[in-house]
Amino acid sequence: MSQQGGCQCGAVRYEVSGSPQHVALCHCEGCRKSAGAPAIAWAAFEENEFQLLQGELTDFNSSGSAMRSFCPSCGTGIAYRNAEMLPGIVDIQSATLDDPSVFPLQCLIQTAERIDWMANAHTLPAFERFPG
Repeated sequence: MSQQGGCQCGAVRYEVSGSPQHVALCHCEGCRKSAGAPAIAWAAFEENEFQLLQGELTDFNSSGSAMRSFCPSCGTGIAYRNAEMLPGIVDIQSATLDDPSVFPLQCLIQTAERIDWMANAHTLPAFERFPG
């Protein structure tokens, strides 16, 4: 199975093939700071299962051997690689897929760094759009 995705402005397009090794929602501080969000959903693929179809990515060394790749035009985060911890693996931000629902979450990771209020966020009132 192959799936495509891309950045917000459309300059970057990519494709992943096969099934991800895991799909996780990461709560680490690095992910939070890079996205400006409380967590990021990742789908892990073998490096040869990821192909850049259009545009170029800019890399940022966020810590040690951790490299975060993003669109240089709009800043959308696309991929994460860590040669020491995850050799041969590319994690893609699964929310950048054209259909993010094809790879549902399997687990939560780095919960030791989770923002306290995220533990119960699912219990809050929910609105399909903005509250009235």
